[in-house]
Amino acid sequence: MEIAIADERALVFQEQLTMDQAEGRAWGHKLDAFGSMEKVTSFLRRPKDEDFKLIYKEHRLQPFWHIECQARYVYERQREYPITLSGPEVAAVTIDDREYPALNDRIVLKAVEHCREEPHREVFIDGYTGEHNQACINYLQYPANEMPIEQIDELTLKGIILVPPQSRATAVLRDVLLGVLKSLQADHIIEDQVEVERVDLYYRPVYAFQYRWLSKEKEAVLEIDGLTGKLQGDGKVYQQYMGQILDAEFLFDVGAETLSLLVPGGGIALKLARKGYNVARSDTNS
Repeated sequence: MEIAIADERALVFQEQLTMDQAEGRAWGHKLDAFGSMEKVTSFLRRPKDEDFKLIYKEHRLQPFWHIECQARYVYERQREYPITLSGPEVAAVTIDDREYPALNDRIVLKAVEHCREEPHREVFIDGYTGEHNQACINYLQYPANEMPIEQIDELTLKGIILVPPQSRATAVLRDVLLGVLKSLQADHIIEDQVEVERVDLYYRPVYAFQYRWLSKEKEAVLEIDGLTGKLQGDGKVYQQYMGQILDAEFLFDVGAETLSLLVPGGGIALKLARKGYNVARSDTNS
């Protein structure tokens, strides 16, 4: 079996909102941070802006993985096809000048099956939680820049928080490979290959604003998606990752040794090839 893997890439989406724009919008929806119940009760007695204070804000980049994989299996196998005859009076059947004797009211044809399978998987995995999130496909419509890990780390100098992925490339790749790798029932294998077309780590911008409701002595966080502008109450902040840099060797760890641990069936002979696929979209600067 040959497994060809595209080079791992790190990409950063271009913000569609600035911090100032996000902060202004968040202030107008600050009640959303405290939940729907507080928002409903506030209609009876509208709180004043002076009763709220912005105590913390952050611009962070949250990760998700985009993995795409295509397998191709072409093989042959011998099979027997039993055919039930029309009645007990049939003693034999001739097909293409070959006679098949009847046995227990049927004949058996020996044949070679020519098989082809091309399973495909494309997954999006939240880099922090490790959960599948196909909704991330909607982010691909926005422009993103491919960046070396070292350059991404430089963003921390601008006060941007890099939320580190908790899942490495091998972990997410294993999940994808298990969906396309299979043990073949074949007498002759013609093609047996897997192409991992994308191993992309995306970083998307998120703004978070933490407010204190002074009279109620409550605090809550409102998040704004830096691409879609969508607001989310009951948000989180990631101050603990301020200034932390990424470990490229930890994240992008796909190699021949690690790959052998990913593929089920220790007896499978593997050949690892690196494929520098040009999978950059037209709106992506490589």
